[in-house]
Amino acid sequence: MNQDAFDKGLQTRREVLGAEYVDAAIKNADDFNQPMQELVTEYCWNGIWNRPGLDRRTRSIINLSMLTALNRPHELKLHVRGAINNGLSKDEIREVLLQTAVYCGVPAAIDSFRGAKEVFKDMGI
Repeated sequence: MNQDAFDKGLQTRREVLGAEYVDAAIKNADDFNQPMQELVTEYCWNGIWNRPGLDRRTRSIINLSMLTALNRPHELKLHVRGAINNGLSKDEIREVLLQTAVYCGVPAAIDSFRGAKEVFKDMGI
């Protein structure tokens, strides 16, 4: 593991997903899943999220779309929160999810709308 890349990724991960969630994920890691936490933090959150080619808002839009297409509701909820933290409005998230209905299927988009509403409620928005 590259400690510098991990530390930079950890900072970005905390800024996007929230320190409370990220710190709990790191703290609760054990011998089995610790390598996955390190991989995700170093490669996803530093190697990709810290690249200069796209801003965080754009990366959030892409993630919401992909997670809807892959039907990954748990990850989608995390990234709805991240999208809000990265400056997307509730209306913009709605538009992203409406677009996914056309290209990914209505059932997938309905599940994503359901998950997004849960996050908005939890965040008080």
